Amino acid sequence: MTPQKISILVGSKNPVKIAAAQEAIQQYFPSAAIHCAGIDAPSGVAQQPMSAEETKKGAINRVKYCQQHAINTGIEADYYVAMEGGVDMFDHGAATFAYMALINNNQLSIGRSALLPLPTKVYEALEAGEELGHVMDRLFNTHNIKQKGGAIGLLTQNLATRGSIYTQAIILAMAPFINREFYAD
Repeated sequence: MTPQKISILVGSKNPVKIAAAQEAIQQYFPSAAIHCAGIDAPSGVAQQPMSAEETKKGAINRVKYCQQHAINTGIEADYYVAMEGGVDMFDHGAATFAYMALINNNQLSIGRSALLPLPTKVYEALEAGEELGHVMDRLFNTHNIKQKGGAIGLLTQNLATRGSIYTQAIILAMAPFINREFYAD
């Protein structure tokens, strides 16, 4: 018997994001042959989103771009996945998180990762216009941490990583696709 084939198009060429999408969907379809590729997809928001609303909009813009790109090129995918990391100031303090936007069969599902509290000096650097990955690289003397464990990995001693958080959030955002009968309007 030929295994089920599933194609995924991710709105980023970041290897952490591509691996997270593949790992999350592979968990739902363990015997499937999964092909996962990434493309540069514009977010249409600031390089460093500074609110939950802006972050969610970035993920949605990226996933819609992926779907339109696939339609325009004639190479459509089963799942379109986009992730956008952002920060916001909450009543409990500054935190970073990511929004996931997924499309399957023209249905959009949105998910969000857990919140990671940020040190005040990191948030202040972000407010001044820096990007989280660059601030973390400077503080921890790392290079291109956003394509590795991310701020999450650095601040949790790698007990959680950018990839692990993205994978979990994608798994949650997949729920409407896996349980369509419960989510039908």
